[in-house]
Amino acid sequence: MTAIEQYLIDTYRASQQGAPMPPPPGRDDVAVVRAARGYVQFRAVLDGRTARRPWRAALRRLLSRPRPC
Repeated sequence: MTAIEQYLIDTYRASQQGAPMPPPPGRDDVAVVRAARGYVQFRAVLDGRTARRPWRAALRRLLSRPRPC
């Protein structure tokens, strides 16, 4: 059974019982990724390392890449 099918079953059950609707699948995925990234940065600071931002390094690599002639 897929997540969508389970969501539809849970939604139907909630409507029959008068319970609040469940959240749609994938609604909190971005928040979970942000929290995980924040935790990694927090652990880096506690371990005495700098909390790096990977998107800055990726942008620096992209901009400093030698261009083919």
